[in-house]
Amino acid sequence: MEGIFNNPLLIKVQEMGQKFSSNRFVTALTTGMMSTMAPIMVGAICQIVCAVGSMLGLFTADSAIYGYIYAPYNYTMNMLGIWVTVSIAYTYAKSLKMKSPLSVGVDAGIVFFLTCAPLSNGALSTSFLGATGMFVGFVVAWGVVTVEKFCFDKNLRIPMPDVCPPSLVNAFAAIIPLALDILIFYGLSAVLSAVTGGALSFPTLINAVLYAPLSVLVSTPGMFVIVFLACLLWCFGIHGTMVVYPVIMASMIEGAATNAALHAAGEPLLFYPALLFSGAALLGGTGNTWPLCIMGLKAKSEQIRSVAKVALVPGWFGINEPVAFGMPIMYNPILAIPYCLNPMVIMVCYYFAYKVGLIMPPWISIQALLPIGFGAYLGTLNIMNFVFVYLMLIPCALIWYPFFKIYDNQLYAQEQAAKAAEAQNA
Repeated sequence: MEGIFNNPLLIKVQEMGQKFSSNRFVTALTTGMMSTMAPIMVGAICQIVCAVGSMLGLFTADSAIYGYIYAPYNYTMNMLGIWVTVSIAYTYAKSLKMKSPLSVGVDAGIVFFLTCAPLSNGALSTSFLGATGMFVGFVVAWGVVTVEKFCFDKNLRIPMPDVCPPSLVNAFAAIIPLALDILIFYGLSAVLSAVTGGALSFPTLINAVLYAPLSVLVSTPGMFVIVFLACLLWCFGIHGTMVVYPVIMASMIEGAATNAALHAAGEPLLFYPALLFSGAALLGGTGNTWPLCIMGLKAKSEQIRSVAKVALVPGWFGINEPVAFGMPIMYNPILAIPYCLNPMVIMVCYYFAYKVGLIMPPWISIQALLPIGFGAYLGTLNIMNFVFVYLMLIPCALIWYPFFKIYDNQLYAQEQAAKAAEAQNA
């Protein structure tokens, strides 16, 4: 088995995965999107309060109090594109050790507004300010930071006398980079609009280009490939979830935003393939390792029992590093098989549960570390979504059990042999 894991092809795959996950922009993309958790959660809380209040008859959807409570959602989730753009640009600029990463983030926000929310007859277009503008924000954030890094490296700035205070020098130094940003992005958007008679704009072009490959990746078959790849990378010590999550996260947030609008309009919610990604980490983190922790409490092996005790509570909150590194699952062909297999089975169960209406798609975006099942409930306010999560313990445990027994027996035999050798030497 050791030879399989050390063959040149798998070593090359591991190196490629490590390079991708350590790329500065990919890291900034993930970190920047994660940093928007606060506005996402505030928006989600407002949605929940409005939904519960309406169900209890405390107020109606057209009442003033409903409008006041729902307002923060409009400035968080419905403007998520701008917050994502600023956050990613700031994080990326900071990782490149640029002097004023905050000003770079602000510049990215200005460029995003200019290209995605142009004024028309005195009114601001908001079509791309929300989740639909996130992919455009990725491009704007990367482009603005790249332009401003070039200006910084080439010292393209308005020179100021040495006697001027640093704050004034920095302020003037930012003029040329921002002007170039606007000239490039807003100029391109204006040219596109003029050439196509307003039929094509910068955001519609970016979405058309990016959605073509992403539609394949986030299709139903594509989700199975992505999840399997994420689990497989974990088996080689690469954080596979972080490698693939930037692709998935935007689709999940956008899908929830679409369903939020449908729910508000009283229309049926839509199933979107990115929902299946939750099957990869439904029970205790990637690989659904919580059933393994529960079994480990009764293991014969002291090592497995010790790891299970430490990993049980973190696993309930979706943190499975203790079990992944402690069992270990990485470079362990016995546990790697159920680790990669059970997400596939759970995803199939999820797919049919959505299709037959047993559970409903989420319409509230919950991006928080919550106990198992709580996120599924709060994202839908449907108790069956919560129940379904715990029902998945059954197939998940059935997949883990035979491999757990084999590994437990092996470790137990090794521990007994070590004790016998130690007693003999004593």
